[in-house]
Order: sequence, then structure tokens, then C-alpha cells
Amino acid sequence: MSSVSENLKIVKDGLPEGVTLVAVSKTKPAEMIMEAYESGQSIFGENKARELADKYEELPKDIDWHMIGHLQRNKVKYIAPFVSLIHGVDSMRLLRAINKEGAKNDRVIPCLLQIHIASEESKFGLDAGELTEMLKSDDFKSFDHVKIQGLMGMATFTDDESKVASEFGTLKKLFDETKQQYFTADSDFSILSMGMSGDYKIALAEGSNMVRIGSSIFGARNYQ
Repeated sequence: MSSVSENLKIVKDGLPEGVTLVAVSKTKPAEMIMEAYESGQSIFGENKARELADKYEELPKDIDWHMIGHLQRNKVKYIAPFVSLIHGVDSMRLLRAINKEGAKNDRVIPCLLQIHIASEESKFGLDAGELTEMLKSDDFKSFDHVKIQGLMGMATFTDDESKVASEFGTLKKLFDETKQQYFTADSDFSILSMGMSGDYKIALAEGSNMVRIGSSIFGARNYQ
């Protein structure tokens, strides 16, 4: 069986220059994360706030922790002091809660806005109209403890690669339009996070510059 470090090298060797790898470590023990860390991986993604906070306490403090799952407003407080990037901001109410916790911790919290591009209703995210409404709102303009650094989205879980490519292409187009219209002078708005273990190669072809890969590095997920 391949080791975490071997799997990590294979994944990294296949990524183009300029693409950021988030190693998705949800449900995985500290030992496996440390193997990846000692092999040079510094960015890890978790999908539960409490588990993320526990791992932050246990593991090296120079790890960049990304919150990649659906985040409930009442859980923001657990990760606000240290989280490096929150991927799934899918509502104004959540962004408001993150801004509030950022203020309490005297830090600006980097975030991505999650866009709904899949045909599955179960996936979260803003549509293009809701994105525009948020970015134009007075509320949004008043937030000084959050920093929007880009967009993220998840494609439909399907074997139809052309459908997946089309959904990622739609998000890339929206990212470019949003950058041009609202963040032209903001160099921090530069992240397009799309693609996971099963579809990241399609995502890369459609313009992704951040991929979230778990099972290809750590093996099958341990469901809890």
C-alpha cells in the first residue's frame, strides 16, 4: 500500500506551477497529517470546525488550516482565532458572523465565496444574482474583518465529464467577471478553488488554481 508521502508526491508532481494544493485531512489522524507535513505539505483542509480546532491545538502551529466544509454560524468562533482560509461562505449571514468573530480576535479572516454550480440541490452556494447582491450591499462594504480572496465551487458528482467541465467553466467565467467588476485593483482576489480527488484534473483544465485533494493522498475517507 502506498504511503501518504508517496501519494502526496504523485499528486504534487501532477499539478501545474501556480496551483495550490489543499490536502484534505478530514477524519484522518494526526499521524497521517504529520507524515504529509514532514514531506513538505503545509496546507490542510477540514470540514468540521470542532475537529479543525482540535487538530490546530495538537499539530504544528505553522500549518495553514483551511475550513472547506459547510460552516454553521455558531461554529465560527472555534476557528476564528487561527483559520487561514474559509472556503465555503455561502450567505451574508455567515459572512456577518465571520466578520464579528474576526473583530473579536482582532484579525482579518480570509474567505472564499461559494458559488452553486452543481445540479444537485444538496450542495451549498450563492447563485450569480445573490453574489452580485452581496457585493453591492452596504453591509458587505462595511465588513472590515473579512477579506474576500476569490470564489469556490463544487461540480455535480457524475461520470459525465463534459457536464463537470461545463460547470467549472461557468465558475471560471463568473470569477473573471467578478474580478473585473468588483476587485480589479485587489491583488488578493486571486483564488479559484475548484476540483477534488475525483475531478481536479478537469478543474485544472478549466482554470482552477486551488484544488482540494483528500483520498488520493490519505486513502479512502473514514466516515464517522
